[in-house]
Amino acid sequence: MKIIKLDAIDSTNTYLRQLSNTELLEDFTIVVAASQTAGKGQMGTTWSSEKGKNLTFSVFKKISCLDTDEGFYISMATSLAIYNALTYFQIPKLAIKWPNDILSESQKICGILIESVIQNSKMTAAIIGIGINVNQTKFENGLNASSLKKITGIHFDLDEVMFQLTNQLKKYSRLITDRSFDLLKTEYESLLFRKDKPSTFRKLNGDLLMGFIQGVGEDGKLNVLLEDEIVTAFDLKEIKLLY
Repeated sequence: MKIIKLDAIDSTNTYLRQLSNTELLEDFTIVVAASQTAGKGQMGTTWSSEKGKNLTFSVFKKISCLDTDEGFYISMATSLAIYNALTYFQIPKLAIKWPNDILSESQKICGILIESVIQNSKMTAAIIGIGINVNQTKFENGLNASSLKKITGIHFDLDEVMFQLTNQLKKYSRLITDRSFDLLKTEYESLLFRKDKPSTFRKLNGDLLMGFIQGVGEDGKLNVLLEDEIVTAFDLKEIKLLY
C-alpha cells in the first residue's frame, strides 16, 4: 500500500485519476491531503473542511470483476467499511444515508465519491474519495454536519482513523472480488437511515412525497413504498431524502 501525502491539492480524486493516466498504480494507492481547494461531492457539489483537522483522501482500487452497471456494489462496500471503522472508535448512532453519506446522531460526518476507471468499455479500477469530519468542531450555519470530536469530545489521530478505514476497505473489497453481492446488499440495507420509517422526500421539480424506504436495487436506485402501496425506484438525480 503506497501512501502519497500532500499539503494542499484541488481534489485528491482528480490527482489520483491524473496519476493513474501516467503511471501503473499498485492496488490501494492512497492520496491524502491536509487541504483540498476543490474537493468533490455528489452531483457536482463541493466538500470543504478546515485544513489539517479532517481526513480527505482517495484510494485507487483495482477492480476487474464488475460489469459497468454493477458499480454501486463499490459504494455499498465503502459505506460498510467506513461504518465499521467508526464503530471501532465507538461513534454512536451510526447510519448510512442513501446513497453513501455516513451519519451519526442524524448528522453527516462523512461523504463518499466514487469514480470508475473504464478502459475499452470495461471497468478496471475505482477511485474512492472519502471525506470525513474528524477534529473540526465548527461548521457553517445550515449544514447538518458534525465530526468525531464534536460528537465524542475526543481528539483523534488522523493516521489511526485512516488506518482503520483502509483496513475495513480491504476487508469489504474482498466481498466484491468474491462477488458476495447478496451479503453486501443485505448488510447495507440493514443500516440504511430511516429504513421502514415514514419519510419525506423532495423530487427534482420540488414536489414533496412521503414513503417508506424498502432498500436498494442492484443498480443503486432507492426503492420507496409510496402512499399508493406501489414500490418505486428512484435514482440520485430524481429524489432527495429530507427527513
